[in-house]
Amino acid sequence: MKNQLTAGNKIIECLRVLQKTNSNVVGEILRQSPKLMEWTHYPKGDVFDSATHAQYYFHAHPPANRDTPKEHGHFHCFLRKGGMPDEVNAVVLPNNVDENQADLSHLIAISMDNHGFPIGLFTTNRWVTGEAWYKGDDVIKMLDRFDIDHAWPSWPTNIWLTNMIRLFKPQIIELIKERDRAIATWKDTHPGTDVFEDRELEITSYLAINIEKHINNLNAHCKVTE
Repeated sequence: MKNQLTAGNKIIECLRVLQKTNSNVVGEILRQSPKLMEWTHYPKGDVFDSATHAQYYFHAHPPANRDTPKEHGHFHCFLRKGGMPDEVNAVVLPNNVDENQADLSHLIAISMDNHGFPIGLFTTNRWVTGEAWYKGDDVIKMLDRFDIDHAWPSWPTNIWLTNMIRLFKPQIIELIKERDRAIATWKDTHPGTDVFEDRELEITSYLAINIEKHINNLNAHCKVTE
């Protein structure tokens, strides 16, 4: 829990320095783009740390396709093979994935509102991100390895994203487990279909979040247990 609070303090600090210039973690990613184009990855080419093999991008769906009415867009966070534990391997799927995505695992998505604040965490089906597919237990092993440790395109946003996964790690673990249960249930109830390519199954788990309340709850719990 102390690790979560440390992450929470780093997140608050990122928000503090960004607010001094009337910016936010999403604005930092979009500041070089004159207009937000739906479905486009921001920044162009995604953000990738060649030392940790962590990767992310931000994008927005058309309003009719957004996960909640309050959502402006979301961050997708990944880890590539070079940063994964040696013992994990992708699941063999009925259809081969794109060669460029074959070593890519989606960890979590973070839904953002119009003010640049996070409002939810969610997992997705394989086709959504075109990733390889790793068992939930293996994805959970990857969470601590997500670390964007450079300043492009925004140092505050990179620190913020890295620590969001640390702050909400227990919740993300449960969402990943729920993801696997949703996939298994869908497979059982839709025989003859490739569950990983079924466009009817997009979001496999979702949790609404509030950073301030979450950190306050962690602080209150720590005081009780002292």
